[in-house]
Amino acid sequence: MTLTELTYKINDFEGPLDLLLHLISKHKMQLFDIQIYQLIDQYLEFIGEIGPEQLEPTSEFVEMAARLVYMKSVALLPRSDEKEELERELTGQLIEYSLCKLAAGRLRDRSEGINFFIREPLQIKLPNDYNHMHESADLLKAFLAIQGRNKEMPNIERFEPIVTAPVVSVESRVVHILGFLRKKNGRHISDFFKGTSGRSETVATFLGILELIRNGRIVVDDDGIVSAKEEGAISS
Repeated sequence: MTLTELTYKINDFEGPLDLLLHLISKHKMQLFDIQIYQLIDQYLEFIGEIGPEQLEPTSEFVEMAARLVYMKSVALLPRSDEKEELERELTGQLIEYSLCKLAAGRLRDRSEGINFFIREPLQIKLPNDYNHMHESADLLKAFLAIQGRNKEMPNIERFEPIVTAPVVSVESRVVHILGFLRKKNGRHISDFFKGTSGRSETVATFLGILELIRNGRIVVDDDGIVSAKEEGAISS
């Protein structure tokens, strides 16, 4: 059965860790020896099948998806200590969560058949008369607040940097990186970020480097020196 044939909904799980444990069980993985990147692909594929109307109130599932995408990005870097640390952290959380579920199940089994005695809520008598005095200006302000007429309109200038921010494509930064290496092969990775303006261009440059590493067109050594694997990789 493929993930597209599953009838599970996001609210069938108590949280993203619960979903990950379900995928581990479904694909018969060992909890202490998880095929971490196969698990990431299965989680992202499952989330991709969920409609936006289900994901909107469940931001924790989207947050976990972003965390897993970051783990895959880190895995593309050569000899990354952060990669192993992230793997250990996620595996530890899954083991801890599975033990908590096991303990909760045992406590639930022990509680079956136990009588619960609940007292009926007491009736509280409230006075019918309202004796507080308010200024007329306060009453008008409260009335307008109910109608939503006294809310301040957002300042357009606050949104201008967001709306007018340039969108930098990864493809354009790939061309820039290869052109940079054509002038001089073997540059430090920090050189590619010099002169970048704005977060969008910086992120696009980083993703462009990752894409070129993934395609085997450039390599980064332990000292952060970026080089093309072959001359054809620069010119193409």
